[in-house]
Amino acid sequence: MPAKDRSRRPWSARRIPACLAAALTLLAAGSLLFEAIWVRTGHRATAWWPTLTAELATRPLGNLWVLTGAAVAAALGLWLVILALTPGLRHQLPLRVPADDHGHMHAVLERKGAALLLRDAAMRVPGVSTARVRVRRRRVTVRAGVGFRDTADVKDDLTDTLRHEEHDQLALARPPRLRVHVRRSTK
Repeated sequence: MPAKDRSRRPWSARRIPACLAAALTLLAAGSLLFEAIWVRTGHRATAWWPTLTAELATRPLGNLWVLTGAAVAAALGLWLVILALTPGLRHQLPLRVPADDHGHMHAVLERKGAALLLRDAAMRVPGVSTARVRVRRRRVTVRAGVGFRDTADVKDDLTDTLRHEEHDQLALARPPRLRVHVRRSTK
């Protein structure tokens, strides 16, 4: 099995939203079905049933309320499909799996933790007085303020240090691109 397939980002277990959506849909459809069967078998309808059936029978499909209800239902359905097809836990980055582990280990690192580790490494570079690190799924952006030294030299040292730190300490399964911005500190 290739190493790329072994270190996938974890999927969130969206059990609560799925259960709530299923329960609400089941409750609404079940109550409508029960009432329809209840009325068809000769029993007296509840107070809301004649009003609902009259409204549904007399409103044209081009009515604003019908179109609004259909748009809301379609938007909720699309949102549930998107939630079902996309992995959650986007704030976690998967780590490399050791070659001899055969894919049984799954480890992740929070983006905030990765940003703190890279910021600490950036602050150890001589000449860097301030550093802000933003970690995304595909890119790490580092903005550093230079107190002394030439900015080009600091940028080269900072880039080398961060690449080394990213490869050795973070051990991410898919290392993001590194973007380094340096500027002279105004203090």
